[in-house]
Amino acid sequence: MRITELLKKESIELGVKVSSKEEAIDRLVGLMEAGGRLKDTAGYKEGILAREALGSTAVGDGIAIPHAKAAAVKEPGLSAMVVPDGVDYEAFDGSFAHLIFMIAAPEGEADVHLEALSRLSTLLMDPDFKNDLLKAKSKEEFLQLIDDKESERYQKKKEAEGGAKAQSRYRVLAVTACPTGIAHTFMAAENLEQQGKRLGITLKAETNGAEGVGNALTKEEIAGAEGIIIAADKKVDMARFDGKRVVMATVTEGIQKGEDLIKRAVSPETPFYHHSGSASSSENGDQEHVGRSIYKHLMNGVSHMLPFVIGGGILIALAFLFDDYSIDPSNFGKNTPLAAYLKTIGEQAFGMMLPVLAGYIAMSIADRPGLAVGFVGGLIAKMGATFANPAGGSVNSGFLGALLAGFIGGYIVIMLKKAFSRLPKSLEGIKPVLLYPLVGIFLVAVVTTFINPFVGAINDGLTGLLNGMGGTSKIILGAVVGGMMSVDMGGPVNKAAYVFGTAQLAEGNFDIMAAVMAGGMVPPIAVALCTTFFKKKFTDKERQSGLVNYIMGLSFISEGAIPFAAADPLRVIPSCIAGSAVAGGLSMALGCTLRAPHGGIFVLPTIGNPLGYLLAIVIGSAAGCVILAALKKNLETE
Repeated sequence: MRITELLKKESIELGVKVSSKEEAIDRLVGLMEAGGRLKDTAGYKEGILAREALGSTAVGDGIAIPHAKAAAVKEPGLSAMVVPDGVDYEAFDGSFAHLIFMIAAPEGEADVHLEALSRLSTLLMDPDFKNDLLKAKSKEEFLQLIDDKESERYQKKKEAEGGAKAQSRYRVLAVTACPTGIAHTFMAAENLEQQGKRLGITLKAETNGAEGVGNALTKEEIAGAEGIIIAADKKVDMARFDGKRVVMATVTEGIQKGEDLIKRAVSPETPFYHHSGSASSSENGDQEHVGRSIYKHLMNGVSHMLPFVIGGGILIALAFLFDDYSIDPSNFGKNTPLAAYLKTIGEQAFGMMLPVLAGYIAMSIADRPGLAVGFVGGLIAKMGATFANPAGGSVNSGFLGALLAGFIGGYIVIMLKKAFSRLPKSLEGIKPVLLYPLVGIFLVAVVTTFINPFVGAINDGLTGLLNGMGGTSKIILGAVVGGMMSVDMGGPVNKAAYVFGTAQLAEGNFDIMAAVMAGGMVPPIAVALCTTFFKKKFTDKERQSGLVNYIMGLSFISEGAIPFAAADPLRVIPSCIAGSAVAGGLSMALGCTLRAPHGGIFVLPTIGNPLGYLLAIVIGSAAGCVILAALKKNLETE
């Protein structure tokens, strides 16, 4: 099946103007529907958004390839859109997407179309081809360019296969895999092979795509290879690479950092991989040290927890906004019917925070069998159950207890997998439905019940310490957590501050969350102010991007400052840290509180002392702007 069989003229639009990623997705889904590829438009869009939740499908360099495999798809198809002015599709390199292809793959049918879709992904790696598509004057020309390029590639591939038969040894082997296995998998493989040719290093890439393994690595090839690259966001078979130098990376790094990965694969400094019995791609890898592994599992739990926390937290905050304190101060939040309904729904959603956190940490560690075990561990932690009081309520294990329960539950299931591996194969089917949940839930409940009193004591001590802090101590704490939000703007340090604020929110310390959110809003606003008032220090493109940062800052999107920080880290990052620290400290000093675990102007009505909060953000942003202006030289004199 050729690409042009999947892409109809009705599903192409040139010269499009869209203002956001959401608008771009709606437009592309509409084009897909116009091509008659869908039987349930809403269901397909839900699949697209679910894939985006795993990570943006923007691959950088002006390209995005959103995709979904769903039952809502009637037949395989493509839609395409050219956006001359570009749209922010949350690309890792900060570039705006100008060329967007959307892929629709039906669920439960033959996957013959996936070969064509993988070809599209690899064709887009050619910058000349991409530029030709952007300049196409008509839909017909757009389709013809794709058809010609596909025919050209087919001929080159045929010639290459003839010469490849004589190739008996590859210096580097690679395995690429993304969660859906449609686009990024093949783009990473293509980039690695291209970079290998440029470096003069023979390389073969195996793709773990939606239709299965392609270009599979043989035992002979693995035995003769100097190094292995695993560019994957899901598990791959690792046992075959025992005793080889292995470089672990994400599929995005395979697309963007191919040269670096190849050089590391052939470097004598790259450690050897030693298999320990699991098929996971996350063990003993070059980069997968203990710290990164723990962080990855924690972030998996946090990312799934956040929708419950944000949705529930904002509903609870709105309940206080719409309630009447004078009716019954002791029942504030539920005095009026509307407030009572909002607070009840919000509490139910917010209450899911701890089980979801623990469940998805355990699932990240032990795959699907860990989910139920982690959920129950999180519930036991939330209850505060002890052996003396199984019904709970006597201790406050809270966020820290659920976090530990998730890790404990995950490793319990790993232990059970090894323990049950010696059972007869005839019992294989009952392991995931009976043995893992039964034994795992019991064991995680026992362990969590045992540790709850100790974790509760730690929580009570921390809460007492925070509540006992004087004015100066609280200001320092606010400055620290606020400054942390700007250290890496969405990275581990930023997330650590956010997780701390969320945990304290659950304990009733609303002032810390306010300081965290104030610190997170400063970086993009400080950069925007600097590009506005100190124009000589920035290029025309940077000044244009600076205007967008006003919106991003007011919407609590710290990542808006990342392109500026990446271009000039020694000046931008310290300036933003200082500004965020000022905002966080002032928020504490002015007694600001925030019951919702989110920042931005959208939650302004739920903030305690909103004028003081705005003042803290304005002063912090101005401080960051002035420091950045002092550090950064004018372009003419730099």
